[in-house]
Amino acid sequence: MPAKVLESNASKAKALWAERQAVVSTGSAAYTSVVIAKAKNAKVWDVDGKEYIDFAGGIGAVNVGHCHPKVVAAIKDQAEKLLHTSFHVAAYEPHIKLCRKLIQATPGSFGKKALLFNSGSEAIENAVKFARAFTKRRAVISFDNAFHGRTLLCLTLNSRYKPLKQHFGPFASDIYHARFPNPYRPPRGVRPEDVSDYALEELDRLFLNEVAPEDVAALVVEPVQGEGGFVVPPRGFLRALKKICESHGILFVADEVQTGFGRTAKMFAIEHEGVVPDLLVTAKSLGAGMPLSAVVGRAEVLDAAPAGAVGGTYGGNPVSCAAALAVFDIFKEEKILDAAEKVGGIVKDRFDRWAREIAVVGDSRGLGAMRAVELVADKKTKKPLPVPLVKSIVKACEEKGLLLLKAGAYDNVLRTLMPLTIAPEDLDKGLEIMEDVLASARA
Repeated sequence: MPAKVLESNASKAKALWAERQAVVSTGSAAYTSVVIAKAKNAKVWDVDGKEYIDFAGGIGAVNVGHCHPKVVAAIKDQAEKLLHTSFHVAAYEPHIKLCRKLIQATPGSFGKKALLFNSGSEAIENAVKFARAFTKRRAVISFDNAFHGRTLLCLTLNSRYKPLKQHFGPFASDIYHARFPNPYRPPRGVRPEDVSDYALEELDRLFLNEVAPEDVAALVVEPVQGEGGFVVPPRGFLRALKKICESHGILFVADEVQTGFGRTAKMFAIEHEGVVPDLLVTAKSLGAGMPLSAVVGRAEVLDAAPAGAVGGTYGGNPVSCAAALAVFDIFKEEKILDAAEKVGGIVKDRFDRWAREIAVVGDSRGLGAMRAVELVADKKTKKPLPVPLVKSIVKACEEKGLLLLKAGAYDNVLRTLMPLTIAPEDLDKGLEIMEDVLASARA
């Protein structure tokens, strides 16, 4: 059930929450108890006029900020011209231009093509379809602690069972899970500096005991795990995976749904490792909050599916494409990657200090502006802080005017997805709220 609205809230918020409970499925997550009326850059206002600093960023979908003027103008202009035909019925310029922009922006100097969809889940599903069509193989490998979406195939690719998978089976076949290296929580007996070697050895074991590499179509990996708790693999791990894929003819698929479009201070997180994926999946901040996703990669792979076999009615909607084209302009004109590096540096310094000084902060980690703290009941044992306490921390931040999300295998990670355009004073105020709440928390 959604958290109760504070007694101090005005009646409009209470009434809307009551209506939500009456008409919206309880299967829909409720991460906060806020009812938003408007948003601008990194601030949002609820229906009663209360202001919040937004460190959730639409779950990473508004890296250029809420309602950026250039995005709003592009949406208005396109809406007056064309709302929908379905690209498969009649093509339109914004769709074609955006595919060209994506081909130019993604790693790799080889011939590439792209195809647009509605959501990250849909794009992941189609990346797997492309890989299977090209390789004529069925098996797909993902990783423990992974999150790739909520459709049936994506649920199967996900690692976490409860609540994401529970009661939703049976699941898709020919999906296998490999180890993902987490230096903060290495397997028992494995040193943090050895977690990559351990994970690669486990992949060899998977090939020996569960699926032959020559039967694997694709390996799907998040360069930084998102819902899994912003886990950054040790440097060199992704390069090693790509080398293994190349040796066995397995396609390397980078899931950049949450990491893409500047979150890690590179356009795509995979660029930090110099790895060129065969296919790259992106969504979220691609459309600045509009529903839009893409698969971009080797032309021969995207051309492997039979004509007309992939697509959808709304994929690459012209209004969403117009928003995305504006996003590309904003990145260039406002130097968003530089902004991400600056924001990430500020957050990292603060989080690192908390890990040293605040009792419940066990780990500070991340890449660029994709940063998180893991909360523990005991720094030495790393026992996760109980979920009710984590929820109370998130709720306390909300009450003080900060929207924040948790994540991680134990739901004990606080992640930050603030717009990269956030004003310095809003960033500082949001971090101050977090610090005040965490400093007073007790396991």
